[in-house]
Amino acid sequence: MPSNCARRGLEGKIGVFSLITEMIVSGFLFLFILVLNLVMAALGYLMEKDDYDPDADLQKINNDPKRFQTSIVLALIEHGSVIALAIMLSILFSPYNLILGIVCVVFRIGEGLIQYISEPNYWKLINIASQYSDASGAEKNSLSELARSLFKTKDIRFKFAMMCWSIGTLAYSIVIATSEALPQVIGWLGIAASLLVGFSTGTKLAKPAAKDLTAIGGLTATLFEIIIGGWLLFSPLI
Repeated sequence: MPSNCARRGLEGKIGVFSLITEMIVSGFLFLFILVLNLVMAALGYLMEKDDYDPDADLQKINNDPKRFQTSIVLALIEHGSVIALAIMLSILFSPYNLILGIVCVVFRIGEGLIQYISEPNYWKLINIASQYSDASGAEKNSLSELARSLFKTKDIRFKFAMMCWSIGTLAYSIVIATSEALPQVIGWLGIAASLLVGFSTGTKLAKPAAKDLTAIGGLTATLFEIIIGGWLLFSPLI
């Protein structure tokens, strides 16, 4: 039997190893999700869409349906990664503030689940695009309106997902800014990003015709996630 001192030393080493693993996995997921979003966009996947052009949009899908299918498969992986990241962040930051840790995991998981719900309908665009290319008259108009409805539903759900992102990110950013979990400046950047995304997305939901400020929030959020992802991934290795 190991002595009490030896046992405590072993438990300490296991605790440090566990923390390092959680940080590396979380950092990897942050950066992996960003890369997936870039690849998805390059393949034609649209998370939100305000302007709809049936001829251009459906024709683009029909020109290369495999490409569009691949983008949806990657989107499913991205949504799953968001849920995994939410769990990892809750494990990392709950010891500092249990309530904010719970808020983080609930809303970031909600973000992933909301986007999962959209994918079966989004997949239908492949068949609609195929039919649209050969249709004419009333049938073509009907398919166009159906596609418009799917794009609109996807856009609204994405905005609600971004509201969940904003609340979840605000929760763990407050933990970072008010503790020594990570450099506090990262937490303040996260607070700024979450407030900008929440405000711009909420404004678009309440007043779709309002000035679009989502680009500012999106850029700030991307910068924040690159920094926190890089720090979590590489700082334990240095």
